[in-house]
Amino acid sequence: MIDLTTPAGWLPLAFLAVMGLAMLLYVLLDGFDLGVGILMRGAGDAEKDLMLASIGPFWDANETWLVLGVGVLLVAFPAAHGEILGALYLPVALMLFGLILRGVAFDLRVKADLRHKPWWNRAFFIGSLSAALSQGYMLGLLVMGFDSGFWAHAFAALIGLCVAAGYVLLGAGWLIVKAEGALQAKAVNWARWAWWGTALGVLAVSVATPMLSPYVFDKWFTLERLPLLALVPIATAILFFVLWRSLSRLPLRLAAGNEYGIWVPFAAAVGIFVLAFYGLAYSLFPWLVVDRLNIWDAAAAPESLMVVFIGTCVVLPVILAYTVFAYRVFGGKAEALDYGWIEPEAAPDRPACGRDGKSA
Repeated sequence: MIDLTTPAGWLPLAFLAVMGLAMLLYVLLDGFDLGVGILMRGAGDAEKDLMLASIGPFWDANETWLVLGVGVLLVAFPAAHGEILGALYLPVALMLFGLILRGVAFDLRVKADLRHKPWWNRAFFIGSLSAALSQGYMLGLLVMGFDSGFWAHAFAALIGLCVAAGYVLLGAGWLIVKAEGALQAKAVNWARWAWWGTALGVLAVSVATPMLSPYVFDKWFTLERLPLLALVPIATAILFFVLWRSLSRLPLRLAAGNEYGIWVPFAAAVGIFVLAFYGLAYSLFPWLVVDRLNIWDAAAAPESLMVVFIGTCVVLPVILAYTVFAYRVFGGKAEALDYGWIEPEAAPDRPACGRDGKSA
C-alpha cells in the first residue's frame, strides 16, 4: 500500500500531474500550429504568408511544453523513460526530424528569394505532417501497450492519420478566428473535412483502450462507476455535434460579414481534445506501461525528486505566465509578415544590392 503522506508517495503523483499538464498543453497549443502547417499545402502564396503570421508569435513557445513533459519523464521516471522511448525509437526520431525541419523552414522561407520560397513551404508542410503522424503513431502504440504485432502497428498507423486530422481541425479552427475573407472561408471547409478523421480517432481509441487489459475494462464498466463515467462520452458527442452545427452555419454568416461564433469551432475542438485526454489518463492511471510499470515503481529516489520539484515550482509558473502573456498580446487578427526587405527595383536611385550588402 502506497503511503501518500510521504515524499515517496506524493512526489510521483505530483510529477505525473505536471507531465500530464505539459503534454496536454503541448497537444493543444502545438497541435494547432502543426495543423496550420499541414493546411499550407492547400493554400495560395499570399495565404501561406498569413497562415504563418497567425502562428509566428507562438509556435516556438508552444514546443516548450513538449520539452517540459519529456524532461519530467526523463528525470522523474527514469525506468519508464528507458522502456517507453526504447519502444518508440523510430517514431520519436521521425518526430524530431519533423520538428527540426519545420523550424529551419520557418526561419529560412522569409529570407529566401521567390524561386526558393516554395521549397521551404513544402519543407514546412512535410515537417508538420511528419511530426503529427509520428505523435499519433506513438499514441496508438501506447494504447496497444507497446505490442509489436502487425495489428498493433496497423492500429497505430490509423491513429497517426486521425491525430493529424485532429491537428488539422485545431489549425482550421485557429484560422477561422485569426483570418478573414477567403482564407477564413477555406478554413471552415477544411475543418469540416477534418471533423470526420477526428471523430474516427476518438472512437477508435475509446473502443480499443478498455480492451487493453482487464484492469482498464473494469475501471470503465464497473456498475457503480458507469453513470458518472458515461458523462465523458456524452459530453464528447455533444461537442462534436456543436462543432458540426457551427461549421454548417458559419459560411452564411461569414458571407454576410457576420463573425458571430467564430470561436466556437476552435473552442469545441479544444474541449474534445481535453475530454479525450481525460479519458485516456483515467484509463491508464497509475500505470506508465499498463500492467507492467506504475508511477511509483518507475520513480527516481525521493531525495532527487524533491530537488527537481522545487525547481519545477519555480519554472512552471513562469512558463504559464509568458504563455498567457503572448496570447493576450497577439490576440487580434493575423497580418502578413513584413520583414522590410528593400528590393532593388524599389530603389531605382541606388545601385541594386543583394541581401548580403554586396553590389549586384
